[in-house]
Amino acid sequence: MRIAITDDDPIVCQSLATILSATNAADVLWTANDGDAAVTNYFASPANHPDILLIDIQMPGKDGLAAAREILKKDPAARILFLTTFADQSYIAQAMALGAKGYLIKQDVTAVGPALQAVMAGQVVLGAEVLGKLTSSQASATADDSAHESGESIEQLLNKKEQVIASLVAQGLDNRDIAAQLSLSEGTVRNRISAILDKLGLTNRTQLAIEWIREHR
Repeated sequence: MRIAITDDDPIVCQSLATILSATNAADVLWTANDGDAAVTNYFASPANHPDILLIDIQMPGKDGLAAAREILKKDPAARILFLTTFADQSYIAQAMALGAKGYLIKQDVTAVGPALQAVMAGQVVLGAEVLGKLTSSQASATADDSAHESGESIEQLLNKKEQVIASLVAQGLDNRDIAAQLSLSEGTVRNRISAILDKLGLTNRTQLAIEWIREHR
C-alpha cells in the first residue's frame, strides 16, 4: 500500500517511514510536518493521493483535525488514520465524527503496520485506551433508561440483518458501500441504520461503531 505521514516531528516521520519500508508494510509517498503541507501535498496531483494518510493531531498552523476535515470534504473516500500522543476524549470523538478510519496512541510503532493493514481491509482501528475513553464518554452521555444500557447485548436487541449492517458500519463502510454489498438501496440502508440507532438508544453511527467494536473486541 502507499501511505503518507504527517507529524510535526521530522524524526517521527523518518522513523515511521524507515520501519514501514524496511518491513515491507508500506511505501511512503511523502511526509509533511503540518496540516497545511499535508493538504497541499495530498492534492498536488492524483498520484499523490495515498491509500492511507497517517496524521498527528496537534501541529503548528493547521492541526490534524482541520487538515483531515479539509481533505475529507474534497475527497470523501480518503482513508485517514490518526497517530498521536494525545488520548484526549474530545480529540478522539472529533476524529471519529469526521470519518477517520482509526485513532492510535503513539506507544508501539510496531503496531502501526498491522493497523494500516486493518484499515485497508475496511476496518476501523481503535487502540484499547482510545476505545475505553470513547465508550466511557458514550456511557455518560446515553440516557440511563436506554434499552442498551439495560445490559442487553446488541445480538439480543437486533435481528440478524440489523447485526450485519451494524458490523459493516463498524468496519467504516458508508451507506453507499453497505448498499452495494447487501444489494439494497441507499435509502433502505439509511432507514435501517436509523432503526438500529433507535433500538440501541444511540444518536449517530459513530456511537454504533464504538458499541459494536466494544462488544466484539
